[in-house]
Order: sequence, then C-alpha cells, then structure tokens
Amino acid sequence: MIVSEVVLAACKDLIDDAKIGCTDMVFKDVCLDILAKARLALENEDFEDLTAFVAERMKEERFSGSGRKIRVR
Repeated sequence: MIVSEVVLAACKDLIDDAKIGCTDMVFKDVCLDILAKARLALENEDFEDLTAFVAERMKEERFSGSGRKIRVR
C-alpha cells in the first residue's frame, strides 16, 4: 500500500507540473499518458483518487498570454 501512495503522490506532482508548463492539448495528452501508466501501478482506490484529481485539474480555468480567461471543458 505504501508504494501505491508514493506513486499516487508522484503522479499528482507530474500532473501539477504539466498544468503549469503545458498548453491545454499537451496537458490533456500528458494526463492520459499518466493515467494509462498509473492504472497498472496503483490500487483501485488510489487510481480513482488520481482520476478525480485529473478531472478537477482539467476543469480549472486557464489564462492565456493575452490575459483572457479560458475554460477547459
């Protein structure tokens, strides 16, 4: 169980880093890659937690360089 929790924390860190440094399309692609790989390493409960975490990050508003708000759907 400890290993699953460490992997979950690492996945969340990767998602947060991608949210900051990637465009929306790249961010979504990175999320899908992480989820696909995490599915093999995480216990079901931790995977569901990660899936909810990713969904929330995808729903968050993003700001473009022009200062306009952009909503990710």
